[in-house]
Parts: sequence; C-alpha cells; structure tokens
Amino acid sequence: MRCHTGRVNTLRIAAAAAVFAAVFALTACSGSQSESGGNVIAPVTVEANDLQGETVDLVVGQTLNINTGSLAVDSYRGEVADTDVAVFHEGRDDGSAQFNPGVEAVGPGTTTVTMTNENGGIQPLEFTVVVAERD
Repeated sequence: MRCHTGRVNTLRIAAAAAVFAAVFALTACSGSQSESGGNVIAPVTVEANDLQGETVDLVVGQTLNINTGSLAVDSYRGEVADTDVAVFHEGRDDGSAQFNPGVEAVGPGTTTVTMTNENGGIQPLEFTVVVAERD
C-alpha cells in the first residue's frame, strides 16, 4: 500500500489558494471604499474655459476638478454664494506636485461660483453648481 499524503496535501493547498484568489478577486471588484467605509466618488473634471455660464451637477462628497490649462493652478480665486452647498479649494503647487483648484459639494442645493484670476485681464468665470444627496 502506497501513501499519497504529499500529493493530497499539495492538492489541498492548491485548492485553498484558488479559493483565496477567487475571494480576493471578488472583493477587489466590489468597488472602492474610503476609510470611512463609503464608496469613493470620482471627481468631475472640466476645463476652466468651459465653465462660463454652465451648470455642473455633483453629489454630496464629490469634487469638481478644474483644469486651468496653461494658467498657473494657484492663479485662480473662487467665491461660492452658498457655502452650505459647496466650497472652493484653491489650486496649489507644493514643488513636487500641482493640485488643480476645485469645488467640493458639501450639501444638497444650488449655488453660484465665481472664479477670478490674479493675472488680471481674464473675465471672471461664473457657473452654477447643483448638488444632490448621495444614493
């Protein structure tokens, strides 16, 4: 009588590894989670030149990422009419990375945003942000 425990153990280890890989793959596909446990919401990216007179729809927790094109990311200032709905975050350059200016949706409602550029000679950008509750 021959003992095949080595082969049986190898098959068990391979089966366990396959189950682990399948569970890991399924969890990886279930959506990104933030540290607070909620799903991460992708930002909406729009060119600054395309915002004039537009309406941007966001959900609470979502950010409007504003691409400033050839202008410096830290050259824009923003004013939000109703900060219970949205807040403006100035762009910055910390020497190792550049961060675009943006508008963060903080509560449901509608507000207007006015962006000006410190370089002058550029017409203020005025647009509307509509924020809905998150599902």
